[in-house]
Amino acid sequence: MDWTHYRFRSLWALPAPPATVYAALERAEDYPRWWRQVREVRRTDDTTGVVRIRSLIPYDLTFTAREVRRDPAAGVLEIAMSGDLDGWARWTVMPDGTGSLARYDQAVQVNKPLLRRFAVPGRPFFRANHWLMMRAGRRGLAAHLGRGRQAV
Repeated sequence: MDWTHYRFRSLWALPAPPATVYAALERAEDYPRWWRQVREVRRTDDTTGVVRIRSLIPYDLTFTAREVRRDPAAGVLEIAMSGDLDGWARWTVMPDGTGSLARYDQAVQVNKPLLRRFAVPGRPFFRANHWLMMRAGRRGLAAHLGRGRQAV
């Protein structure tokens, strides 16, 4: 087993239609407004940007995100990642009752030296850190979407 390789899946039930959720998720440069662990997103061109994240573990991860797929009809957004994390991440947004379900899938290899050094003993903490980050993201997006409905 490669202890520096991670696969994650998160499911976010959100109180907004799929098109609204998709529109929020495709604006990555706005993530820091509603997702506090996404510290910075700096676009470098129309399909690429540099992202800096930091969750409970006081250690920044920086990576380049390059758009691989943007398919509003299918509700899919996918990026390739390189830098402190190499791999891919994908959002899939689908109807769920009167709202939406946003599924986040990710497969990454950790390249940051300190995280690689502590790959085996730190693995449960790194997974918990990711879970906490995703929980905060779901809450932040739900609040962000709620504010958007009130402004209409």
